Amino acid sequence: MGTVLHSISKEELIEKFKEIYAQGWVLNYRGNNDGAVGNILEDLLGIPENNLPIPNAAEWELKAQSSETTSLLTMFHMEPSPRALSVVPSILLLKYGWAHSEAGIRYPIDEKSFRATLNARNFSDRGFKVNVNDAQRRVEIVFDSSVATERHNEWLNSVKERVGNLGNFEVAPYWGFDDLFHKAGTKLTNCFYVRADQKVEIERRKRKVYFLYNYVLKLSHFDQDRFIDAIRQGKIYVDFDARTGHNHGTKFRINYNDIPSLYEFSEVVLDKRNNM
Repeated sequence: MGTVLHSISKEELIEKFKEIYAQGWVLNYRGNNDGAVGNILEDLLGIPENNLPIPNAAEWELKAQSSETTSLLTMFHMEPSPRALSVVPSILLLKYGWAHSEAGIRYPIDEKSFRATLNARNFSDRGFKVNVNDAQRRVEIVFDSSVATERHNEWLNSVKERVGNLGNFEVAPYWGFDDLFHKAGTKLTNCFYVRADQKVEIERRKRKVYFLYNYVLKLSHFDQDRFIDAIRQGKIYVDFDARTGHNHGTKFRINYNDIPSLYEFSEVVLDKRNNM
């Protein structure tokens, strides 16, 4: 849909966001998933896969969400080190995983899961937590069985059988600061963050969803120190989503309210919320 934009300035792009808002409600033809808001916006802008065609040295990313979503915003995907050990399937899932909620129903009876959203502020109910290790310049996952809740005692016993003990990881999953900075710098150096209101209408007995793109935030100069501080403060989450035979990928995620704290500059360039 639309013409591919081979070159466009930031100012022209902002004008296009305003034009899209002026079009009013846009039918969701991309399906019922969290990515539909962004996919349709890319179509309206005439750009492929977040590749904003702005002619300058710095890369720009496009992030979009429904204003009704309660989901965290995915910043980027990145598997933990040591990479050679395939940490998620070979350690976290195999040795620390638990029975999948649909084991014996949708999946085989022995299907395991390691699905957890972790931060550095609090331990999860199974005893996992994110830790910022400044001495070794890395973000790591730690495990403390003593803080796991009683309802997970059976699982803890199974971990002891598989691992041999309930101490911290022998090999901690981690991400080096420099690797994180490179990944974040590639994906998030500069960013336009867009939100859209959503409404549902019944037309000819069919449920149809519409989006109104009415909020745009321009973010520039991603700051590495602020990024690590946000992890330390528990604002950034590490999201694991693996089951037997399939790892959906490890994500670094954040609440949209905290996104500006990662950047040196933030500017609201369109805000028409509740102003119809």
